[in-house]
Amino acid sequence: MEKIGVLIVDDHTLFRKGVCRILEEEEDIEVVGEAATGSEAVKKARELMPDVVLMDIKMPDMDGVEATRQIKRESPHIHIIFVTMLGEDEFVFAGMRVGARGYVLKDADPETMVRAIRAVYHGELLLSPSIAKRVLEHFTRLHEDKAKAARFLFDGLTEREVEVLRSLTQGLSNKEIARKLFISEKTVKNHLYNIFQKLQVYDRSQAILYAIRKGLVEA
Repeated sequence: MEKIGVLIVDDHTLFRKGVCRILEEEEDIEVVGEAATGSEAVKKARELMPDVVLMDIKMPDMDGVEATRQIKRESPHIHIIFVTMLGEDEFVFAGMRVGARGYVLKDADPETMVRAIRAVYHGELLLSPSIAKRVLEHFTRLHEDKAKAARFLFDGLTEREVEVLRSLTQGLSNKEIARKLFISEKTVKNHLYNIFQKLQVYDRSQAILYAIRKGLVEA
């Protein structure tokens, strides 16, 4: 049976030894080495070429994020699992950017650790439930902030007002704009009034020139 080679990286000896004992009971997993610092992890990864690295985050000389970056740069095929504590969200997101594939809390049960090793070895992404929740919340906030910013991207114009402005550049009448956007002509007039007020322009031609200057349409 081909075994999954694992390198354990943590500056706490007791934690490393505890994980070793857990993994020794698995027939398809073999601990090929240990490291107590980030720089040692990079060196051991280069020498031992493990399949999976269990990577601590906070270490004395080099944190897990930088160690992961260097390992992935030299050996992209090595899979990294961050072993984290609660409250280390910023490191988790940094780890995602440098190529970590798994995130397991240090107080997780042994089955979760073993499952994570097998999952990332087979190309999957595995997050502890609590970490997955925080990651989802983080990206949901980013999406909402981006959407909010987009709504007011052009001098205070809303997303709908930008659509009306783009329609103006196509030479459409109020009635045609209403039909295109599935709104009433009265609503179109209200949008045009707001557009003229916000942009401090006085007619359609000036609004169209604004749209061209802002790159909303091609001249």
